[in-house]
Amino acid sequence: MESPLHPHAMAATLRERGMDRAFKVSTGSLYDVVRALERAGWIEARETVRVGARPERTVYQHTAVGREEFVRWVDELIRVPADEYPRFLSAVSYLGALGPDGAVAALRERAERVRASLEEIRRAHREAAGQVPRLFVVEVEYALRMDEAELGWIEEIIGEIETGRLAWPAPPESEQADEGGR
Repeated sequence: MESPLHPHAMAATLRERGMDRAFKVSTGSLYDVVRALERAGWIEARETVRVGARPERTVYQHTAVGREEFVRWVDELIRVPADEYPRFLSAVSYLGALGPDGAVAALRERAERVRASLEEIRRAHREAAGQVPRLFVVEVEYALRMDEAELGWIEEIIGEIETGRLAWPAPPESEQADEGGR
């Protein structure tokens, strides 16, 4: 919506802004989306350009109808919470299957990965600061807060497991009998 672009530049801009964390960004699938948006009348070709020996590239811009539909869609996404079915939430519901030691080990590894992600997001946010208006990087701030909240929760659960505040039930009698018969 900011300025006319060709699909390669769209993909590069999305990656630069870290949007590949929110959805898969591939040039091939982006061309499919661009074709669909053009068929729907939401974008139109503005011009075809060639830079040096590179192939010609079509630059697209939004139409009035496309802008209206985009604004309607974003408004709905902001207003209406949706179930997003994150994989981690599904896995956490079965945390007990890992046993206390396994759960702590898995959570520690995830915590390290979340910390690494946070470092990368913070680096990207620092680089963007001052280069573009804050409005164009608020999604990075949101991603930071989400990762910070996840890391805090993980560390809290690890502490509760280690202190016994989050206790595991005793194994079923059949498992105890199997262990005793070995």
